[in-house]
Amino acid sequence: MSEAVTRTVSAPPGLLASLDPLLREWLPRQRWFAGKGRPVTGFTPVAVTELLPPTAKLGLYHLLVRAQQPLAAGHGGQEQQPGDCYQLFIGVREALPPRLAPALIGHVTRGPLAGRTVYEALHDTRPAELLLEALRTRARIGGLRFERDPRQEIRSGLVPRLMTAEQSNSSVVYGDTYILKLLRRVVPGVNPDLELPLALAREGGTRVPPPTAWLLADADAGAPGPPAAEPYVLGVLQPYVQGATDGWELALRALAKGEDFLADARALGRATAEVHTALARALPTVSLGHPQLRSLVDGMTERLRAAVRAVAALRPYEAELRSAFTALEDLASEGYEWTAQRVHGDLHLGQCLRSPAGEWSLIDFEGEPARPLAERRMPQPAVRDVAGMLRSFDYAARSVDPPQPDWAAHCRAAYCTGYAETAGRDPRTEPVLLRAYETDKAVYEVLYEARHRPEWLPVPMAAVRRLAGSGAADPT
Repeated sequence: MSEAVTRTVSAPPGLLASLDPLLREWLPRQRWFAGKGRPVTGFTPVAVTELLPPTAKLGLYHLLVRAQQPLAAGHGGQEQQPGDCYQLFIGVREALPPRLAPALIGHVTRGPLAGRTVYEALHDTRPAELLLEALRTRARIGGLRFERDPRQEIRSGLVPRLMTAEQSNSSVVYGDTYILKLLRRVVPGVNPDLELPLALAREGGTRVPPPTAWLLADADAGAPGPPAAEPYVLGVLQPYVQGATDGWELALRALAKGEDFLADARALGRATAEVHTALARALPTVSLGHPQLRSLVDGMTERLRAAVRAVAALRPYEAELRSAFTALEDLASEGYEWTAQRVHGDLHLGQCLRSPAGEWSLIDFEGEPARPLAERRMPQPAVRDVAGMLRSFDYAARSVDPPQPDWAAHCRAAYCTGYAETAGRDPRTEPVLLRAYETDKAVYEVLYEARHRPEWLPVPMAAVRRLAGSGAADPT
């Protein structure tokens, strides 16, 4: 491909219809599929792009499709909502070699690919190489736009490998130089996973790998009617932190060895505060007075109400948990105000990397994918991220047998101390705000574990009992 190459493509008629029965079975089994528990009844195309014509050896299609599913229980009588939009990379071969057997989607029996085998193409070297080359050359293929920072060059010829760790998206590592994070459930609009690292790069920060390139798609390209104003952000290429280990794995290692984690927790607190300070410089901040806090508290209270309806174990603690939110509104009604800014939005030990030199980086600024994009981009008190990390220390300490609550308490205190050393303010000096956010997070965790990992439910329930009984967050 030449620089900024543009190629017009058209998918063969009937392609999606021929893939439909295979995708209905395959898609719900993927870790990143959000509609688990409800069958897929069909697909609506948003954009179908041919990246490689299906020759005898190999073909490649890029799909943006909406998965049609029946409404969840309790939504009877409402109109059917548009399905979630997913990004798929469909490889086409006559037959799969043994190395690609785990990537199998199925064998096509009708339509333009009849007689061929289709598979998850990110497992395959050639399709993954094509994506990096398209980013390097700033290609335009149909409605897909491969962009890169013009100040950065991308090396060619790097060997790709798909990361196999379970995650809500897919990541391909190129050599030991780049990592390409490909979002799976996508919506049009400015995605914070690209927006915030770009803003931090402009500030010259070193705690977040700067975006090298990114993949966009024109919103609703190929769909009837005028396109939406904002494109889809589909992927971000960033430098790969070679030899880095995520904080979750490091914490579990320390627990297994009976070691403390205090130096790392303190350093991680400093790194978090450094990122918060840079974000406050790079993007606007706002003041939250009583009206804004009332809206925030209303959201927390409604999430608690919904969780109590779904998880009976929460019911004995509902009143005490709600008091964490009403206490925050009471302070706001007395005239207290808080500063809100852009934050990570889903900070935990697994979103932090420690390099071999001991430096911490923060990654994955997408926020909680289940929440609407507009909500994920709203300014929040920085203590929201702090609360998420405090919960993560608790999760690590209670994932071992026997649980180690003292280990978590010491890590939580060290993290807050490190944060204060850089930010100039200690999160523990705002106990009402911290308790509200930690309670909101614990309620979310209870609902998630009850639905997806019932065996983990005792972990957030221990936090629920502590938060309901103490009347305050306890990071010390």
